[in-house]
Amino acid sequence: MRILVLNGGSSSFKLWLGEISGEPIPAAQPAPLWEENVDLTAGAKIHEVLMPVLQRVPGPVDVVGHRIVSGGSIHRESTLLTPEVRTVIAQQADVAPVHNRTQLLAVETVDALLGPSIRQFAVFDTGFHATLEPAAYVYPGPYEWFEKGIRRFGFHGINYQYTARLAAEMLGSKSHRLIICHLGNGASLAAVRAGKSVDTTMGFTPLEGLMMGARSGSIDPGVLVHLMKKCGYTAEQLDQTLNRESGLLGVSGVSGDMREILAAIEAGNHRAKLAFDIYAHRLIRGVGAMLGVLGGADALVFTGGVGEHCAPLRDLVVKQFDFLNDLKVLVIHAGEEWEIARECYRLSQ
Repeated sequence: MRILVLNGGSSSFKLWLGEISGEPIPAAQPAPLWEENVDLTAGAKIHEVLMPVLQRVPGPVDVVGHRIVSGGSIHRESTLLTPEVRTVIAQQADVAPVHNRTQLLAVETVDALLGPSIRQFAVFDTGFHATLEPAAYVYPGPYEWFEKGIRRFGFHGINYQYTARLAAEMLGSKSHRLIICHLGNGASLAAVRAGKSVDTTMGFTPLEGLMMGARSGSIDPGVLVHLMKKCGYTAEQLDQTLNRESGLLGVSGVSGDMREILAAIEAGNHRAKLAFDIYAHRLIRGVGAMLGVLGGADALVFTGGVGEHCAPLRDLVVKQFDFLNDLKVLVIHAGEEWEIARECYRLSQ
């Protein structure tokens, strides 16, 4: 089965064509038959950006799989992209404003190119975290919030699922306790016990938790109240500021790209150094919290573009936990495309 995967992130789309035939399915992501990355510039029209790239996909395509960030409380399991599912994805755009709209536009672009007969599947980033207990996913506000669907969902679940399975193979144990650091333009942590999510840093939206490329991560809610009362911020301004003008970009004034932050530090930029230090501090603090939730850890796993390639950051984190003598450190290349392809294959049988 030839499976085309569209992995839409906050700043780019990765198109990946692979093939699965028979069992067992390899755990690690193999080399693709074809792949291409597409950067999303501000104001880009998704259809116009993706269509010429999709037209270059070689050979036949049997099914198409999409990374979808949020299906809310209604859809947590991978599923066929029916009209009802698409409606739910659109309704969740306010929860994942940087992702859901563009991912749904990608689905519609495939419709336009390959026609309505092609089977398209949604694989949700929230699915892996369906194993969270209420103590981890209910917010400590009025209980009526929870009754209205406001709860912690967690994200980056597709890669957590892939990384947890691969780490288990590397460790040779099914009872492992993993702290997985998914660090890219978006960043989060997950505490995983025996392959199941126990806790994670992202919540109702992908904004909660760690400092990210252009997202703030968790901040005192009182800051938002202050900005609204004293500075006249609207909800739209807060959304723009917190999701697109904060994080590494907001503090440094240089970039949300860790590579450019490191280059600016080398050039003596003190704000870039401050941005890096805040990022590292919050990451270390988050790892410590996950360590407490798990009651220890067998491995600390780094994945995602920053996690895989930023050795200075990894070194800082590992050094802070060198008192854990038996802690193993793994670096695993993100495998979201393969995980999505596996889900498409499973659903097609």
